[in-house]
Parts: sequence; structure tokens; C-alpha cells
Amino acid sequence: MQLDLKEIRELLAALDQTDISELMLKSGDFELTVRKNSHSVEVHPPESGPAEVRLSAPPAPVVSPEPSPAIAAQPSAGPPASDKKLVDVMSPMVGTFYRAPAPDEPPFVEVGDRITTGSTVCIIEAMKLMNEIDAEVSGTVVEILGKNGAPVEYGQVLMRIKVD
Repeated sequence: MQLDLKEIRELLAALDQTDISELMLKSGDFELTVRKNSHSVEVHPPESGPAEVRLSAPPAPVVSPEPSPAIAAQPSAGPPASDKKLVDVMSPMVGTFYRAPAPDEPPFVEVGDRITTGSTVCIIEAMKLMNEIDAEVSGTVVEILGKNGAPVEYGQVLMRIKVD
């Protein structure tokens, strides 16, 4: 059994959606061990196969950028800048970004749409599973950064919402 790096990433993304804390996969001389809380992956291919692969890096922290002081200091006709907080909708997994539930249907949201907490804003396909991504805040969609049908990484900003 051979797994390439893409398949390992997809497996990790799928496991991230479960409560499984450890997975051990053995097939002949091939061995794969994944431990969720130790931030490590070990792959031991057979002696005749490719060299051993070890990935042991903790995940990078995902930080949402705050508006810069220069932008916040500009006067505006609307409410104070503190009320214009933007919230990033980030990809919770590696997969393919889709704006609509099907190719012939309208997108879940467009720039300028008002959404509520729990509204589905997009889909991320990972390992042939369609994962609906819901808004965690109510507000107005101000920017859609994900491109329909394009691959996305874990933590990638998909869209921005101005919180009400």
C-alpha cells in the first residue's frame, strides 16, 4: 500500500473532523501512525519503497488580521470603526471550495448579502465528502476570496463578514 502526500493530507483533514485521537494503518511492510494531539505523522514504507517520511511540525496558529490603525482612524459617515469589525471565514480543512450546492444552482452567498449565524456560506469537498461551512456570526458578506472549484488549504481565508 502506498499513500502520496496528497492522500495523507486528505486523510488528516478527514480525521480532523472526528473524535479519533490516534489511527494506525498497517498493510504488509507499510505502516502509518497518526496521533491527533502530538502533531506528528510517521510513515514507514517497505524497505524496497521510497525513503521514510516524518512530518512533525505543530500546526501554525491561524490569526485573523485586525484593521490597521490607519484605516480605523479615517473618519466615516457610518458607525464608529469599532462597529465595523471584519470576521474571516476560514477553511477548516484541505479540500475544494464551492460557492453553490450544485453547478446549476445559485451561490450560497454573494458580496453584500446579509447572513445570520448558522447560515451555510459555502462547501468544502474533502475525500468525496461535501462539508457545508456555516457562518459563525451574523453580518454582511463584504469579500469572497475563495475561487469556485479551486483547492483550499486548512486555515485559508474564504470570505470576510462585517459583523452587525
